[in-house]
Amino acid sequence: MNDHPSAQDQLRALAGDGAFAGPWRHARGTLDPDAVRPASVLVLFGVLDGLPSDHAAQAEAVSADLDVLLLARAATLRSHAGQVAFPGGRADPGEDAVTCALREATEETGVDTSGVEVLGTLDALPMPVSNHVVTPVLAWWTRQSPVGVVDPAESAHVFRAPVADLLDPDRRVTTVLRRGGQVWRGPGFVVDDDGNRHLVWGFTAGILDAMFDHLGWTEDWDRGRELDVEP
Repeated sequence: MNDHPSAQDQLRALAGDGAFAGPWRHARGTLDPDAVRPASVLVLFGVLDGLPSDHAAQAEAVSADLDVLLLARAATLRSHAGQVAFPGGRADPGEDAVTCALREATEETGVDTSGVEVLGTLDALPMPVSNHVVTPVLAWWTRQSPVGVVDPAESAHVFRAPVADLLDPDRRVTTVLRRGGQVWRGPGFVVDDDGNRHLVWGFTAGILDAMFDHLGWTEDWDRGRELDVEP
């Protein structure tokens, strides 16, 4: 009998842990307090697609088929072009964080949110580069639905990344962003999906990195392995 909490149980507990976010270690720059805009992202985990990871995770809760939904933004966008992200975006007036995250996920990936169980929200996190304050909404995929690119002008690729592969030390790098005479270093994850190779970095990688650390899922990796990135 396995007495270890499941990934779903651990994620639900994380959503209720007020100590998760602060101080947020991955912010670049400072917010303009007079123009802050609320936004949400859907951090959707599941074990439904039957596509196993290549790496065997050390954490017992991380099964070979545990994955998280990600998308690659279109290269033509004015901001965050080509970057890998969680589904999400800016909140409409009067819209709460959960409603925003579910609406954006449907608009961007076509996911049927009636098969999504919301586990809770994490504390809102600053994204100074676009002056947003972003609330991660943790969720669990209880009933699978097809996902894919809904609007090619917004997204280039929608995919489910095996969590064990994200934890693989050989797929982890420290990203280096040089801009305006300043240098920022942060976590990065190299992901392969259906012949596509993606680098997860920036805000999305920061959330994954902090979550994995907090959950005790992180495996030792070479933080001296650096990769320059372009904004």
